[in-house]
Amino acid sequence: MDGERFEVATLGGGCFWCTEAVFLSIMGVLEVEPGYSGGRPEDANYGRVSTGKTGHAEVVQLTFDPEVIKFREILEIFFATHDPTTLNRQGADVGSQYRSVIFYHAEGQRMVAEEVIEELDGEEIWDGPIVTELEPFEAFYRAEDYHHNYYERNRDQPYCRLVIDPKITKLRERFKDKLKK
Repeated sequence: MDGERFEVATLGGGCFWCTEAVFLSIMGVLEVEPGYSGGRPEDANYGRVSTGKTGHAEVVQLTFDPEVIKFREILEIFFATHDPTTLNRQGADVGSQYRSVIFYHAEGQRMVAEEVIEELDGEEIWDGPIVTELEPFEAFYRAEDYHHNYYERNRDQPYCRLVIDPKITKLRERFKDKLKK
């Protein structure tokens, strides 16, 4: 990969299994890694993060080609496939580790994120305002191997069928022009 040409985004939209499944199918997204961001290195493991007391959020780190998909488009998909109005919760997943958060890697990402949030809030798509946090990126800690490609490996699990499948259906309906062939 030509590292000079590609960009990185770090997003938390609840359970990283869901967010990973969404972005693995998007054109221009070259790599999707589940992990943790927002807390201390020694707390970056599933057992500790699951307590909700580490400051970490479950996130995905995307490497993408901005000539194929813009950061703004990534955010449009991100906001359409999770509920950015619930503080520290996505459905039955509750705790600060499931918060909606964008860890921006550059000032330009922060500005685009603020614009998208303002536009979406203005459209009043949801009953409440967007509570997605914007935080400067500091570090990403890769999740344990068994979290990687979880949806693909566990499609018959109840969580995948009940929580992830509807997100994938919504993605396919709304963003079919952005899906990998």
